[in-house]
Amino acid sequence: MLKRHSRFFKSVNFAIDIGLLFAAWLGAYMVRFYTSLPPAPKEVPPLSLYMRLLPIILIAWAIVFHLFNLYRPRRISSGVAEFVDIIKACGTTTILTIALSFFLQRVEYSRLVCGIFFGLSVGLIFLSRLLFRKGLRMLRSRGYNMRYALIIGAGTLGRDLAEKLHAHHEIGTEVIGFLTRRGNKIGQTLQGIRVLGTYNQLPEILAKHSIDQVFLALPRDADAYTEEILACLRTQMVDVRIVPDLIQFATIRGHAEFFDGLPIVTLQAAPSDIGGMILKRAIDIVFSIIVLLTLSPVFISIALLIRLTSVGPILYRQKRVGYDGRVFTILKFRSMSVDAEDQTGPVFAKAVDGRRTRVGTFLRKTSLDEIPQFWNILRGEMSVVGPRPERPEFVEKFRTMVPLYMLRHKVKAGLTGWSQVNGLRGDTPIADRVRCDLEYIENWSPMLDLKIIWMTLWRGFINKNAY
Repeated sequence: MLKRHSRFFKSVNFAIDIGLLFAAWLGAYMVRFYTSLPPAPKEVPPLSLYMRLLPIILIAWAIVFHLFNLYRPRRISSGVAEFVDIIKACGTTTILTIALSFFLQRVEYSRLVCGIFFGLSVGLIFLSRLLFRKGLRMLRSRGYNMRYALIIGAGTLGRDLAEKLHAHHEIGTEVIGFLTRRGNKIGQTLQGIRVLGTYNQLPEILAKHSIDQVFLALPRDADAYTEEILACLRTQMVDVRIVPDLIQFATIRGHAEFFDGLPIVTLQAAPSDIGGMILKRAIDIVFSIIVLLTLSPVFISIALLIRLTSVGPILYRQKRVGYDGRVFTILKFRSMSVDAEDQTGPVFAKAVDGRRTRVGTFLRKTSLDEIPQFWNILRGEMSVVGPRPERPEFVEKFRTMVPLYMLRHKVKAGLTGWSQVNGLRGDTPIADRVRCDLEYIENWSPMLDLKIIWMTLWRGFINKNAY
């Protein structure tokens, strides 16, 4: 039911947005060519010419808005945050529209129309979201279409459920109380909701209150009560839903789904947004080609410096563990002597290391030794953004020492990442790096990748922990 309601509201917003984008495009055309601000040209292009571009706009908009996740529930985020997201999405859609118009039409569309369209689309969509939410809140506050729920279980799980139901005002579910197994909690108020009684008092609570749905949010040590509670609920005209006590085991991308009628709870999974993955790969290809071409003079200069100042190959090849635990060969400009690990074996980089060459010290301090990895990115072995890959020897060590360490291999390894732009490089705690990597995977989006790339340009190459 909750998922159906959420999908319904997404569909309503989707339909409203289609109408508003149509109105914004038509309005932009009218403002440009049929008003005095700005002055209209002598020859006004026919409206039909601009309407031909509308399907492209709607397709581009649907893809971009999905990638920006603009239809997710806005639990406690501010209107300002949503406004910024709408600006980003509409701006991207406008740029795509301009780009696609050059490829698909031999007509020069007015850039001013596109600019006016951007402003109108941002304003109309944000205003519609604002009015939609206010309208829902007003209806719910007046008691329209409300559903009343009882939560069996007053522990952490039950309180978390109550908080999330309260955050989603648009669903229209009001929690009237908790049931607990401990009698001394009766009458207490938890997060503004009263504890009405114990599990054994369920029949009389249902008879006394108008309840539409019951949520079972029992801790795992209270499973013995489940059968008795369900036996009671089978005789009642209420919807029954179970919230499994698995939240402490959920790591990244946890969710629940049905497969041919069988409920399946996923506790950890890799990002599965196909459209987003395609866009991420496209960014990797374009970015790596641009860097390899534009920085070719820098590549040649570094190669000559390495060749003239030390004995050995220009490139250093090393085994690393990447996506799905696969081992690949990473490329770097050689920064150490050829026999650097003959005595020490695999070790972490140190701030002071006599094994480095003079050129190598500079390359590591500026992270220029890493730029050959754009070839790994072009080959699909790495991504521009992702967790930094480790050597197999270190992976074997950390997989048992650091909780959830192996989950960082759920995505492609990256040249830069959330850990790196937050200063977690070199001799920094591995647990902190893993925490940042998992935070990146859990919250991944194309915009987050672009943000990390931008942060890398400003503070990712030269860092006090880069050595």
